[in-house]
Order: sequence, then C-alpha cells, then structure tokens
Amino acid sequence: MNVQMKLTPFRKILIANRGEIALRVMRTARRLGYGVAAVYSDADRDALHVREADEAVRIGEALPSQSYLSIGAIIAAARASGSDAVHPGYGFLAENEDFAAACRDAGLVFIGPSPQSIRAMGNKAGAKAIMLASGVPCVPGYQGADQSDTVMLAEAGKIGFPVMIKAVAGGGGRGMRLVADAAAFPDSLRSARSEAQGAFGDPDVILERAIADPRHIEIQVFGDRHGNAIHLGERDCSVQRRHQKLIEEAPSPAVSPALRARMGAVAVAAIKSINYEGAGTLEFLLDASGDFYFMEMNTRLQVEHPVTEAITGLDLVELQLRVAGGEPLGLTQEDIAFSGHAIEVRLCSEDASHGFMPQSGRMALWQMPGDLRVEHALQSGSEIPPFYDSMIAKLISHGTSRDAARRQLIQGLWQAVAFGVTTNQAFLAACLAHPAFSSGAATTSFISEHRDELLADSSDSSSTAALAALLLYVSDQNAPPWRKGRSLAAAFPLPVRLELGHASHDLEVVRERDGGYVASLDGRDHRFEIDELDIHSIRFRSHGLTETARFLRIDDRLFVLHRGMTSAVRDLTRAAPVSAAAAGGDGKVRAAMNGRVVAVLVKPGERVEAGQPVMTLEAMKMEHVHAAAIAGTISAIDVAEGDQVTTGRIVVEIEADA
Repeated sequence: MNVQMKLTPFRKILIANRGEIALRVMRTARRLGYGVAAVYSDADRDALHVREADEAVRIGEALPSQSYLSIGAIIAAARASGSDAVHPGYGFLAENEDFAAACRDAGLVFIGPSPQSIRAMGNKAGAKAIMLASGVPCVPGYQGADQSDTVMLAEAGKIGFPVMIKAVAGGGGRGMRLVADAAAFPDSLRSARSEAQGAFGDPDVILERAIADPRHIEIQVFGDRHGNAIHLGERDCSVQRRHQKLIEEAPSPAVSPALRARMGAVAVAAIKSINYEGAGTLEFLLDASGDFYFMEMNTRLQVEHPVTEAITGLDLVELQLRVAGGEPLGLTQEDIAFSGHAIEVRLCSEDASHGFMPQSGRMALWQMPGDLRVEHALQSGSEIPPFYDSMIAKLISHGTSRDAARRQLIQGLWQAVAFGVTTNQAFLAACLAHPAFSSGAATTSFISEHRDELLADSSDSSSTAALAALLLYVSDQNAPPWRKGRSLAAAFPLPVRLELGHASHDLEVVRERDGGYVASLDGRDHRFEIDELDIHSIRFRSHGLTETARFLRIDDRLFVLHRGMTSAVRDLTRAAPVSAAAAGGDGKVRAAMNGRVVAVLVKPGERVEAGQPVMTLEAMKMEHVHAAAIAGTISAIDVAEGDQVTTGRIVVEIEADA
C-alpha cells in the first residue's frame, strides 16, 4: 500500500539530449514499452536521434544556450509531444536543479534525482561540505563564497602550488585548470571562469590541492525513494586529456575487494544521508598509498556506464526508469556480482597530434565493428557540428580478463572506419597497447608522461604514399577498369603527386603486363598485386604480405584505413601550387576550427610577439587559444566576441616588423 502511494507512473519519455545518449535511452525505453520523443536544434535537424524518435520537436538554434540549455523550450517540447516524463541524459541540463524543478512543476516525471539532491551534490562546493561534515576524506582546498580575484589568489597560495581550479557546476573537464605557480594563476582563473560560464551558466570555481599522479576512481550508486541504496562497484577513469576521460574500465586494476568495499560503503552512506533517488556517481582520487579523497558527485548517468552494465549484467537506464516510476530498486548489495572485465574508449572528432584540436564536418563513410558494443548516432553522410562535445562514439569490449578485453578493443579500433573527419582512433589504440596501460599502471598523468610515444607515427610513410598512389590510380574515373590477371595494355608510367600528412610526395605508377602495379618513390619500387577490389576495399599482395585496406575517394580527397591507421590524402597531381600563407606567415591569424569567439586578447595598433595569444575560440565546449605566427603590429581585428567563425576564416591581421 505504501509503495503504491509513492508510484509516479508515466507512459512517454521526452529525451532532453542528443546523439548517442538519446538513442541509448530510446533503446531501453522502447524495450520496456514506453513511447519516446526527441528534441533537436537547427544543427541536428537531420540527426539520427531525430529520425529514430516517435516524435521530434525543434527547440531552437544551434548554440546550446539557444536550444539544449533552454529550460522553457524543453518543457514546451514535452507538452507538444504529449510526454509525461523527461530523461536528461548527461551534459546540458542533466545536473541543473532548476530544470529538475521546472519538470516537476510542469507535472512531468524527472528521471533523475530530486532538485534538492542535485543542489546538495551537484555543486562541487556544496558536495564537499556535506562530505567533510560526514567525515569523508576530501582533497584540501577552498570552496568559499568569496570569488574575488584577490581572495582566490590568496587561497591558492595557502593551499600551495600546483593547484586545481574547478568549476563548481557540471563536469567533463570544463572549467578546470591545473596551475603551476602564482604568475599563471590570473589568466588560468579567467579562462576557467569563461569556460564554466559558457558550459554551465555559472562562472564560480573552487580550488583544490593538486595530488601527484593519482588514479581517478568513481563509484556507481543507485538509490530509490523507499530508502534503499546500493553501489555497483568502481570504474577507473584515469586515462584523460584536458581533464576529460578517454578510457574507462571496470573493475579498476588498482582496487582490491577490500578497498572496493570501503569506497562503496562511503558512497552508499553519502547518498543515504540525502535520501538520494536514481543513478549517481561519486568520484575519488586514489593515491599511490591507497588513500582516497572525494572530489565530486555526478547526479546523473555517466558516459561510461556501459562498462558497469557489462560486468554486472544490469541495464542502468532500466533501473533509472523503474526508480523514477516509484518502484523499489529490487536489488540488495548482496545481489550485485561482477563478471569479467570491460573497457570503454571515447572516439572523439579531434586531431590528437595537434593538441587534440576538435574537428567538425561531414563523416563521409562510417562503419563500426560488429563484434563490439558501439554507442553512436552517426551514419555515412552525417554532419558533426562544432557546437557540442567532440565525443562521437563509444566502443566497449567485455572479456573474461582485462587483457582479453584490451585486445578485443584494439582490434575493434583497427577495424573502425571513420572517413571525412579526423578522429583520435589511432591514439586510443596506441594508449591501449602501451606497456603502462597494459600492465594496469596508468594514472592521470599517463598521457602527459607518454605523449611522444603515444603520438609517434609508426607507419612507413613511403609505403603509405605508395598505397595511396595505387588507390588514386585504380580509382580514377578515367583509368581503365581493373581486371585480375595479365594486361595487354602498353605500360606507361603515370605521375602522381599527393599530400600525406603535411608533406608532398611525387611518385610514378605503372601497370605491368603481368597484371601487377609498381609505385616508384625516391628510387624505391613498391610492387602490388591486387586480388580483390571493390568500391571501398582492396585486398592486395606486397613485399610478401597479403593485406586488406579500406578506402574512400571523393574528388581529390582519398581516405585510407590500413593497419589500424587512417590517412587523409590529397591528390595534387593536377592542383595549382599551394601558398604558404595558410601557416600564418603572411601575418593573418586564421581560425583553426569552426567555433565561437569568446575573447579578443589584443587591440588594433598593439605590438605582439610570435607565439603571443591573440584570440580565444570555443569549439565543442572547450576553449582554444590562437597565437600570432609572426612578430608585428595588429593591423586589423576581423571578428568580435560572440561571432561564430568557420575554419580558415581570418580573425586577426598582423603587419610584420620591418
């Protein structure tokens, strides 16, 4: 009877998010018999989550502040679609107490914790205060209300450098900066506040002592409105870049059963103290001695929830829906059992070799491996807009052992086809294969410590150029069609000039009478015999090896996936000479990506040195500083703060010193 009084049934769910998480929630909701509705911005008009929903409602323009962060528009969309519940996904408004309250005020079931719980634990400063009062170890720091520059600098000095600046709201590394000394603190504080304001609508930050080389361990928890609470073990999220997670696994190679029980007990006690309902995650830093410190709580589903699902056999979205409907969890701590090991990688549209610069554009060919769990919302031809997070997919493996899961995931990354937009695919595979990761020793400093090794190009550029030249030759619409076997045609070498990476290569390609091909580069002959050739794949023999490569040609562009490496090639055979101006040597600073101008750092007439920051753009929720390539005087500023710019647009002009 008491349970019945606490039920809040619903029949149709509006998913207030986009991309892969929207499709993920739809999958479970439909299995349980719920209707699903989507929302979309102008940038997502043709997105897969829009087409897959029962109904979809436009909520505004491309920028998140005008669409996915608009509480009024989302409430109106729920009414328009006939939805009586809202799932916030993660990011955007998922940890916004005002949004949760607005949903409940509108008579909608919010699939998440109460506004009070979000307020208590979703704010880093408030959460730390609750934890400290409960005797939970926390990272020493400052979370006071006085946010003035003077007080913040003084508090940083008391804590001792290096210090971490963290946005009080949200997560995902936004509004977070590691500051080495007092001289760098003012600029880092300004940048962190700006990023926090843009991402979460709240510029406030806290300060924490930087703990050297910790592991990032999080505990998955669930609570219901009947007083039940459990944890589902830990995830190790130590492999990060820009304080954003790239690889997550469960269980952690550094957590023993005894430590898991201790951390889990702390996490469960914390959520019970605030009568927490739904899914949540408590995040800790684990130092080399085995001591752990509370950092923050995420009052939502996490991006990395699939690894927990893999080892527990539970559907976390189903648990969310059942708890939101008022049902008891139906699980005790003794019911939770773990099986095998799971690892997740975040495939991001970014250029790892250039500071993880975010990339946007058209994904011309998209084919994911069929033997892994892959969460995504893309298909060939999908547009990746510059306004949202750079994560475009998650690949998850589950094996009987950690090493089995790791090997499966490396093979999956080698097979994944993502042509048209640069991704971190090869970088992720390099991380998984690195001895520090394979041995289970990776900490949060893993990428910074091993960056050069992880970014090293292990491919043979000569062989790659030769294969690219062969593919340009056989895929040319004017070339004679390929046929297996001997050829009676005269063997005339054809010149091919191509750009690979940032270098150009001049080759000659000839088909010999025996049916083979020779690509000559710098006096070295590369011989190929083609066994099979179709529109996107080639199977060939070269230097005693039989291999397969995937490829796509679009006009003068060629994309090749070979030995796990994706190469973007440009056919320069008929192209006019390229000017070096694009490198900035002409004094013009060009936008390195599609993005929004968030700060103009110079004024007309101001003198700048080479390497001096002149402009800050925001793309995919991160800020990126653009610097002068030459020394000189600012002659023109071609954009204003708030402008949206496209890749290559001139933003600042510099007149070189005489």
